[in-house]
Amino acid sequence: MTILTSRGIGALLLGCLTAVSPPLSAVASGTGAGAGGWGTAERIAPGVDYRAFTVPGSHGGTRVHVLTVDLRRPGVRAGLLYPGAVAARRAVSRMVEEQGAVAGINGDFFDIDERQHPGVEVTGAASGPAVRAGRALKAAVPQGQRFGWTPPPGDTSQDVFGVGVDGVARTARLTLRGRLYTPLESLPLGGLNQYALPVDSIGLFTPQWGPPSRARAVCGTDRNRAAPCTGDSHELTVRHGRVESAAADPGRGTIPADALVLLGREAGADALRRLGVGTPVRVDYRLASDSAVPFSFALGAYPLLRGGRPLPGLDTAAALPRSAVGISAGGRVLRLLSTDGREGTSTGLTLSELADVLRSLDCDEASYLDGGASATLATRDPGTGLVTVRNHLDKDTEREVPNGIAVFSP
Repeated sequence: MTILTSRGIGALLLGCLTAVSPPLSAVASGTGAGAGGWGTAERIAPGVDYRAFTVPGSHGGTRVHVLTVDLRRPGVRAGLLYPGAVAARRAVSRMVEEQGAVAGINGDFFDIDERQHPGVEVTGAASGPAVRAGRALKAAVPQGQRFGWTPPPGDTSQDVFGVGVDGVARTARLTLRGRLYTPLESLPLGGLNQYALPVDSIGLFTPQWGPPSRARAVCGTDRNRAAPCTGDSHELTVRHGRVESAAADPGRGTIPADALVLLGREAGADALRRLGVGTPVRVDYRLASDSAVPFSFALGAYPLLRGGRPLPGLDTAAALPRSAVGISAGGRVLRLLSTDGREGTSTGLTLSELADVLRSLDCDEASYLDGGASATLATRDPGTGLVTVRNHLDKDTEREVPNGIAVFSP
């Protein structure tokens, strides 16, 4: 009998699997069935199947929900669940409904803690980069400003999961490459639609940011998310290629479709003060990838498996509700996984255990997404068309999130 073999779960868990569970390889192949086993697959749409099963873990049993998406099937594809703006949040089930998807899962960690900077509006924006329909939506905040649990060694807020223009799923890192050009100088951009800017940098905000205040972007430092907001900032509104107005403090409100906002902090603020109203400016930016194939869509997601092996340093202590995405069949098959929340009998998984489950689902690569109360997997009923959350939610409440992975099928 095949069992989980990672060192992260330990001998006790392996004994439990041997005693009560069929091979985890059966989950991937669709052969598992029967009482006490992995259940049978439920067809959601052509090329999209769902199943649920229970795995024993170091803290107890955890109910796991897995959606298998075959990108090789004509018309089956994945995209970005998107609430309509970077600084906006919406329930996964609602985004699935509105975007006409057949399923979806929550995505990246996001700005959520209103206690750190009292009086500063929480943006709800994601920590990592995002690409939608081949276009850059946002870049990554400084690593020290990322929300979520303490990351494993080597993690960075630039890590993403996505699908390339070739239809193949992959992981990569996306780094902002951008500059502000004026008649006298060229200045680097340190941010794109980010809730936190690097110290001394200039950030760009586009109409895709949304109406929330940009004040949070000048709070904290590159290493300390809770550090005070700087008192040294400067903001410019640019319209039709020229500075239209200036302000000493970050603004709020929807950015017009024909305008851009530049926000500087510390040295970046000093540079923007040199640009008076009427100064011509030009901005160029892109998200540079360490993958040769451009992304059709991407979002922040953090590595668990590479080459079918768990990454070193994954946490073995904290068992929490989890969401993750796995890649198999050379990037042509996806596994979207979410566990039950903290209510009831499900205890959650450690990151090490989460990697083990994904490896046993024949995933060569895998990344973890936001978990806890954010962990949500929703599917559309093929008969009624109604969208239903499949996992048991934390506190029985669906949390609004800034993005996720959408699944489409004809």
